[in-house]
Parts: sequence; C-alpha cells; structure tokens
Amino acid sequence: MLEDHISSKKALFSSGVHTELREQRSRSRQVAMVQGNLTGNARMESSGTSARVYEKGVYGFSSMAECSGDAAETVLKAATENARFMDRHVGRGKPSLPVIPCGGIPFCRDIQDTDQKHYVEFAKSLDGYIKDKYPRLSSRSIMITEDSMEKIICTSDGYDGHICAPRSYVYVFLNTETDSGTPVELFKSIGGSGIFTDNFTDPSLLYPAIDTLYEQIMQKREGVYAQAGYKTVVLSGFMSGMLAHEAVGHTVEADLVLGGSVAGPALNKCVASELVNLVDFAHTAFGKCAPLPVYLDDEGTPAEDAVLIKNGILTGYMHSRESAQHFGTKPQGNARAWSFSDEPLIRMRNTAVLPGRDKFDDIIASVDDGYYLITSTNGQADTTGEFMFGVNMGYEIKNGKLGRALLDTTISGVAFNMLKTVDMVSDTVEWTSSGFCGKKQPMPVGMGGPALRCKVMIGGR
Repeated sequence: MLEDHISSKKALFSSGVHTELREQRSRSRQVAMVQGNLTGNARMESSGTSARVYEKGVYGFSSMAECSGDAAETVLKAATENARFMDRHVGRGKPSLPVIPCGGIPFCRDIQDTDQKHYVEFAKSLDGYIKDKYPRLSSRSIMITEDSMEKIICTSDGYDGHICAPRSYVYVFLNTETDSGTPVELFKSIGGSGIFTDNFTDPSLLYPAIDTLYEQIMQKREGVYAQAGYKTVVLSGFMSGMLAHEAVGHTVEADLVLGGSVAGPALNKCVASELVNLVDFAHTAFGKCAPLPVYLDDEGTPAEDAVLIKNGILTGYMHSRESAQHFGTKPQGNARAWSFSDEPLIRMRNTAVLPGRDKFDDIIASVDDGYYLITSTNGQADTTGEFMFGVNMGYEIKNGKLGRALLDTTISGVAFNMLKTVDMVSDTVEWTSSGFCGKKQPMPVGMGGPALRCKVMIGGR
C-alpha cells in the first residue's frame, strides 16, 4: 500500500488558491510467449509526488520522483512559484475556480503482488493447450499483463482520496494462412478490472474462449473479401464501443471542443438517430460496476456519469474544473493523469452507447444483404468526427442469415452522419477495457455498446 506522505501538508496550502497535491505509484507486470518461448518477462514500477496550483487562470505544476514529506513540500513550493510566475507574465485575470464542497473517498483496495513465476506458468499452460489441440496453426502467442495506478489525492477544495485501479488481461494471438499463402491473424483479450489472481484462477477456464477464437480463425481462413461500397451493416457491441470512444468521445472532450472540434456548434442539436444515447460512465453502469471504475479524478472532483447524447441530441461535454467554469456547467470527474509527472487532462472513463429494445437475432434477420462486423485491430479518428477502423473479423449477412467469414477490411465515415442512420439497437451491451487511450498520455479506458444496425462505407479487397 502506498504510504501517505501528503495529507499533513495541506496546512501549507495558500489560502484561497486552488491546490492539488498527488502522490502516485504506477506498476505493471508483463509476460510474453511466442511458440512456447518466453520472449518478454518484465516488472516495472514508478512513483513520485506532484503539485498543481491555479492562480487567476494559469496553472503552476511541479513533480518529483520521490514519495516523502520533503518531496511534497518541494513540489508544492515550486508549483506555487510557477503559478505566480505564469500569472505575472500571462496575466489572464480569470476568477478562482468554483469551489467543490470538501469530502473524502474511502480507500478502494490494496494491491497483492503476484510472483512473476505465476504469470509465466499460466502462459505455459495456455500455450501447451493450444499447441496440443490445434497443430494446424502457423504460430501462436500469449501475452499476460497487469497494471495499476495507486494515488493519494489531497486538494484545497474538493475531495481527498486514496484510490487504486488495477486491471489484468490475457491476450491470445492465433495465426494461420489461406490456401494461397495469405497470413490470417486473430486475437482475443480476456480480463478486466482487478489484479491477476482476481480474474484468473485456472487456465482451463479460458479454454472455451480459445476454442471459439480458433473456430473463427478457421472460418476466416476460408473467408471472402467484402464488396466495397455504402452498405447496411450490423456493428457488434465491441465496434459500437470503439465508435463511441474514438469517433464521438474525443470530439466531446471540452478541451478539444475549445480547440475547434465538430461538437462545438452541435451542442443541443441532433447528431444521431433518436435511438442513440451515449454516456461516459464513472464507476457504475447498468446496475453493475463499470469495467474500469473511477470514483475520484485528479482534481479532487467526485466522479459522476456524463450524459453526452440523449435521444440523438448532443447534450453535453466532458470537463475539467476549468473547462466546466468556461461553459458554465458542473465538472463530473473527467480530469485524469497517467503518471505522477503528468498534469491532469480531460479523459474518458467508461464510454458506451446505451442498449435499445431490439433482439440481436431480429437485427440480423432484418438484413437482406450486408455485413456483421465484430472486432477491430486499429482505428483512427479526428476532431471532425471522420473515422476509419480496420475490421479483422466479420461475416456476410445474406437473406437474414450469417454467411461466410470476411477477410480483413475497413469501414469509414463521419460519426455524426453515420449515427443518424442507426435504425435498430440491441438490448445487450458488450464492454472492452484492455486498451489505452493515447491522447497525449496513455490512459486505461473502458468502452462498450449494443449491436447497431446502420449504414457505413466498407472497403473491399
């Protein structure tokens, strides 16, 4: 457990000046195995203390790679001096940030470290299962990861807290070839919030997921290329979650709105079908714990859900304290920092399209000629809402039934235009939370959604 060196330093905060003091330890564990050979075996940790002070529209920030009372005093003094220096030279003259009532978030959990040998043995067991059962594969890889950010946060106004956010995953990569020698690859991530021993107790419990992945790659091996053009498609929950995060979520982060994103002039206007609702969940979604729960952000703001699109209408943005003041609204805990040496940025947490009323089988049955798109390996989007995602698993839909698997393809479009074509929304949500959002700093995020029927431009061969 991270030792608290900073709570006693609140007496040193300047009166009437917003101040944040943060102590943080970040850790990661990783094992990689290719064809039964151990190719990666790493344990990494970093820790330190940072302070940020707001003075009339400017921030002063300082950090130090040390966790101690002396380090807290050093960064606090430097951040205060930096803020005053910036104020003298920038002179924005803005009012103080709105005060958030003081409170506290109880400590979430302690981290129980796992011996590195345990990860290695777990990977060996999975690799052995794949090798023995599926000799037709050209190659196989296993990767195991666990990471966490433990933070103690003290603020002059707002909430204090000791928070910890561990997550752990097993990634399985399978490779084969078509008869013509074209490489075919699929992968699956399994896991979620919690340390490794929370999520993985027995390798055999992962065998069914591996079997399904093998079945899919064998179908893909015999797959066909999609016919290029503007097509009716059914996006899986994974794909609608990626769309929610990459193509919509970033456009409604308030700092990017101020930078000119397409969402700026679209507030309170129709940006999607009335069937589409989008929320950035804080810590609880649909009556359950969200994939990567956030209870307190790094500005001391208690985390609440941010409603972004309601019945097709863009209703709000995600905010820091400063951007919330600019837009005259309430911050909801979206300011997050990756490392002790990073300043908080506006970031997503668990961003998802809400479920509808349609049954998945009915959605598939409604499509005469189209595609069911399941997973993606990559994607890009910008603040105009334009996106392009790679699709590495999908199927034809012919006369309301799933047909042949697809070889790799792409989809592209403008998010707000594409969302206006949504005319069916499934009643179940699929989450994914194994990746990092790369906005200036990495950040663990969750994203999800139901299956959506819509129209989109799909690439061919």
